[in-house]
Amino acid sequence: MQCGRPVRYAEQEYCHDCRASGHSYDQGCSLWLHRKPVSWSVYQFKYHNQRRFAYYYGEAMAKAFAGQVRRWAPERILPIPLHRKRYRKRGYNQALLLAEELGERLGIPVDPSGLVRRKSTTAQKMLGKQERIRNMQNAFAVSADFVPVSTVLLIDDIYTTGNTMDAAAAVLKKAGVQKVYFLTISIGQG
Repeated sequence: MQCGRPVRYAEQEYCHDCRASGHSYDQGCSLWLHRKPVSWSVYQFKYHNQRRFAYYYGEAMAKAFAGQVRRWAPERILPIPLHRKRYRKRGYNQALLLAEELGERLGIPVDPSGLVRRKSTTAQKMLGKQERIRNMQNAFAVSADFVPVSTVLLIDDIYTTGNTMDAAAAVLKKAGVQKVYFLTISIGQG
């Protein structure tokens, strides 16, 4: 009911992680579980300059979640930003490419600079649960020209523990956003 991760029993409303700790975001969904072949595809998209994959992912997200996104009624789409050092190294932000594809298909404006990453963080995949939480503390800020709206949709490639989404959502809500939803390509299995 909150992160969109599959649960073991139909009677369960929340996965173990969502039951154990609250989230700053309101709700989210992911296209697929993060396992092969999806994990390989996302890895190519993220680290091997396969920017064209954004077209396919954006199309798949629009088809799968158009109704849900209409119910959420976001006024803007914001990609999870990369720190400038990582952006220079990679040359692109895969979340921004995905956000632009989705925004075009659903007719929702994309704000590519409303959320900024103010600290260079360690890749979350290398860290344990508590380290991930510490890693994301003070990682995000809203830009000086950010104008809050009531509802935003965050876009990223992978949802693992939710720490990145929580950190971004907390900053947005502190800045005046009332509802924060997310979509990702894949989600960890918990």
